[in-house]
Formats: sequence, C-alpha cells, structure tokens
Amino acid sequence: MKQGVNSTEEQRQATAHAFLRDCGWGGAELGLLAADASFRRYFRVHQDGKQAVLMDAPPQKENAAAYLHVATQLATLGLSAPRILAQDLQQGFLLLEDFGDRTFTRALAEGADEQALYDLAVDTLIAMHTRWQGAGEAHGLASYDTDRLLEEAALFVDWYLPAVGHPLSTAARADYLAIWRTLLDPVVNQVSLPSVLVLRDYHVDNLMILPQRDGVAACGLLDFQDALLGAPAYDLVSLLRDARRDVPAGLQARELERYLAAFPDWSPEAFQRAYWTLGAQRNAKIIGIFTRLARRDGKPRYLDHIPRLWRLFGEELARPELAPLRDWLERHVPPPARRRPDSNPVSTGAST
Repeated sequence: MKQGVNSTEEQRQATAHAFLRDCGWGGAELGLLAADASFRRYFRVHQDGKQAVLMDAPPQKENAAAYLHVATQLATLGLSAPRILAQDLQQGFLLLEDFGDRTFTRALAEGADEQALYDLAVDTLIAMHTRWQGAGEAHGLASYDTDRLLEEAALFVDWYLPAVGHPLSTAARADYLAIWRTLLDPVVNQVSLPSVLVLRDYHVDNLMILPQRDGVAACGLLDFQDALLGAPAYDLVSLLRDARRDVPAGLQARELERYLAAFPDWSPEAFQRAYWTLGAQRNAKIIGIFTRLARRDGKPRYLDHIPRLWRLFGEELARPELAPLRDWLERHVPPPARRRPDSNPVSTGAST
C-alpha cells in the first residue's frame, strides 16, 4: 500500500516538473509552501533568482479552472489576486505570482496594528462589493442560495452530532433543516440588499500584506476558488467572526459600522439579520467540516477550534431572530454534547 502511495506521489511530482519545464521553469526547485483543508497543495518555485507559486490541484478532486475564473474577476475589479503565470487545467496546475509570506495572521502575531489591518480588510470588501455592483452582469458564478446553505448546515448534524454521541432521528434532522430554511429564505431573498461576489473564506489566514501596492490593492487575496454570488454580509462574517482567531468584540462592532457606513442606502436591519443568521449558519457548517476533517481525513488539529466555534455560535443563537434554532438545539444538543469531539475515525453514515 505504501509503495502505491509513493509511486502516485512520484508520478505527480514528475508531472509537475514537466509542466514547469513546458512553461519555462525547467530545473526549478520546489519547496512545499502550504497544504490546506482541501486536496490542494502549494509549492514555492525557485529558478535563477525568480520565484513563483505552483498550485497543485488534482483534477479528480479540485477545480483549478474555478480559481482561474475568480482570479480574473478579481483582477477586473482592481483587486490583488495572484497573477496567473502559466496554466494546465487538464493536469490541475497553475503557476501563480508569489505574494510572499506575510499573511495578516503572521503580521498580527508579530505585533502589527490590528485595527489598521482589519480596516484594510473591510475596505477591500467595500471596494469589492461597490465595484461588483457597477460591473454589470456576472458570468459563470452560481448563487449561494438556500439549498446550498442548507447542505452546509447539514454537516453539523451529519458529522458533529454522531461524533459526540448524539445522532439524530430522521424526523429531528428534517426539523433542523426546516428551521434553517425559514431562517435563511428571508436572507437569501432580501430585495433590499444586492447579491455580490462572496469569496467564502475571507479571513486573516487568506489575506496577504503587499506593501509595494497602494490602497486596497495592498491586500492580497488567496483561497477564493469557491466563490459564489450571495449576501454581502457573508464575507464580513467570515472576517470578524473568525473560526481560528478571537476578534475583540469592540473591533467587530467598529468594523461592522465601518462597512455599513459605506452603503447608506441599504437597510441596516436587513443587513444585521443577514449578518447574524449567516454567522450562525457558517459556524454550524464549520463545526461539521472540522469534525469531518478530523474523523474522515485524519486532520485532528482542526478540532482545537471547536470550543471557539461553539462560543461564537452561542452569541449568534442569543439573537431573537434565531430563537427557533436555539430552541431546537436545547431539545436535541444538551450542554455536555457541545464540546470538542475525539478524532477517532468512525463510520457516521454521513454523506461525503
């Protein structure tokens, strides 16, 4: 078995080097830069004093074309997505501009001005959403509709609850999804708020500092290949109610006010409803995803974030508009079950 895995990896590496040779980077040195929660991997490529980033997105499991498409959309909006230097979509390779190593996360750990970085991140969202509305009809992006949001919310009951010893009956699961539908439909179909480009993983791990650029172009964007058209509150929720990092409550409030001030014609009440509802949906989803990463994919480190996610989820559930979901959880998920699950791989019966 091990020999088969090694053989597959060696073959993939040989294919990568052939791609690099064909696009003028023959003999380049590769060093693993990052591997994320998906099947993508990133390598830093060095050749004769030049460097770039190789995205390895196996076509059986990933969609490099989606990354290319969204990167093009972002560039059209004047935002900083990595330039595509070369591509082989059939093999699942992209050669990308190298933004360096200074993510917002690293800068914050080094003592950078937290408020200034979050201001830049929010200003980038404001620019993205303002320019998107003025760009005319979007092409080739699906909608972040209720059905898609429900599929994500189901990860909580299909993966997390069995992992903490509380699998649901069919009726209870159906009740959970019915409640979510009543909560999400008004958000998705809110006519007073526009649909915008939603990157879906907009947080400090995926934002880069580009000091040689001005304004919002100084904010480099990563991990946007799953972008959809949806509610403008979603990416702001991703940033301010971060699954991996505690954002001070005062800073959250400040940045929410900063964002809304840029759109005085929008209904603040509709936006707040969307913000807190999508926050709850996102945290339910991520609790399920992180459990699945641990128990199906052997990545237990994600479970360390579960206590934070429950804390955020609890803050959202305190909102009056989310009372039906809060009541359901009180009936079906007792406090002892709201914990970090163990990481032992098990068969949950959940779909993949």
